[in-house]
Amino acid sequence: MPPRQSSAGFPVRQPTARLVAPGGRHRRAVPASLPEGSPALVLAVPTGSDDGLTGVAAEIATIIGLDNPALEVCLAKVVGSSQNDAASMRAVLADAAAKRPAQATAAIVVPLLATPHQATIGAIRAAIAASGANALISEIFNTNALLAEALHIRLADAGLARADRVRMFSITTSADGIMVATVGGPEAVGSASVTAVLLAARLALPVLPASLDSSPSIEEGAGRLQAMGVTRVAIAPCVIGPEANLGAIESAAASIGAKCAAPLGAHGNVVKLITQTYGQALSRLEAAEGA
Repeated sequence: MPPRQSSAGFPVRQPTARLVAPGGRHRRAVPASLPEGSPALVLAVPTGSDDGLTGVAAEIATIIGLDNPALEVCLAKVVGSSQNDAASMRAVLADAAAKRPAQATAAIVVPLLATPHQATIGAIRAAIAASGANALISEIFNTNALLAEALHIRLADAGLARADRVRMFSITTSADGIMVATVGGPEAVGSASVTAVLLAARLALPVLPASLDSSPSIEEGAGRLQAMGVTRVAIAPCVIGPEANLGAIESAAASIGAKCAAPLGAHGNVVKLITQTYGQALSRLEAAEGA
């Protein structure tokens, strides 16, 4: 059944899939009811400009807020933010702490990342320490079948892969090999490798990870695919948007003559993973407080 739409056109109250996180832990979504004073969900956006808090980041925050009206959802800049900037991570955390009792956990910070990015995580830790707020950082929601599904749909939307059968239509694919492009160095490539395996299983095509800021580069990945007999390469950016230079992705695609799908953006699976990541962190917090 298609998701119900809000007046703003955003999907509302979609069914929650049963997920298993790495290591076998079950994830849960945000509880149906939250007690007063529950931690804010702070989306840490890796951007140094105000523009980074509009567009995709704002759309994701709006969808989460519509579907979870009892949850305080905030956007905070991570990179290049001044401590006097009202949208900086330090300022947002201090504001969340001021609204809650002393010693209470003020916020659960969810990095707006599809793969690990240690520079961003380090900046979040530094901001938490500087704010003096009691806050914790969630895990990165990577290596998940939902990301592979979202990449598949983005490729299908661009005419680069056969559409998922759930979409009830098919198209002629214009690619016979895919690169899952990411940012964040070798650790991000490692996470994208798992997503690439899941995507390959969906598409029945060779899929390899590639990086915009480390090895294997887009060029190296294209060479490996061509050695496998691939003649039509497509790039699936495994990024939400703000954490990557989208112009660099397009330039890399052009340099190897490849077509490129859109980033993950505010895809419903990304929203679902964020809320489930918050729910998992809240569950750990409640277990620790009850111990």
